[in-house]
Amino acid sequence: MPGMNASEIRVAGTGRILLAPAHTAAPADFTKDWAAPWVDLGYTASDGVKFVRKDKLDAVDTWQTVAAIRYVFSDRDFSLKFGLLQVNPDTLPFFFGGGKVSNTAAGINIEIAAAPRPDERALGIEFKDGPELTHRFYIPRGVVTETDETPLTRTAALKLGVTFTALTPINATGGEPLAVWSMNKVTA
Repeated sequence: MPGMNASEIRVAGTGRILLAPAHTAAPADFTKDWAAPWVDLGYTASDGVKFVRKDKLDAVDTWQTVAAIRYVFSDRDFSLKFGLLQVNPDTLPFFFGGGKVSNTAAGINIEIAAAPRPDERALGIEFKDGPELTHRFYIPRGVVTETDETPLTRTAALKLGVTFTALTPINATGGEPLAVWSMNKVTA
């Protein structure tokens, strides 16, 4: 609705980040949870998720004008930044760009590849604003493009900071979108 409407102000009170193989569909029905193969990545840093959209527009200049006559898109970067606080066989391979996970008698090993390949995944974000309103954000295909420094200290929790960037759908002419933001309908 246009104009001022206080009921459209959102606060992402509590949320979660979920991961699945690339192209895994997000649940369309808000009464359904994110079922397998979706995995909840657990606790995240209190600064939540940051959306970063960077579009590059190139000017079309003409001889006859001093200002650009038109702009054309030359680049789109859509990323999410967040910090994972749990360290386990789901979060470490995601942070390190893949890896072989094996269970041994002594514990769990995660082998980090010497020659990595892009580890494409689907990513879901869900947050609730009060008991009735749920928002879901979904990227069908993306990859971790950047990681933050991860200090190991005695005074702070270890934080796996990642930047997850959406990739163009395999069939960019139709079907799968770059990302989808959806929210349930709340009846008054």
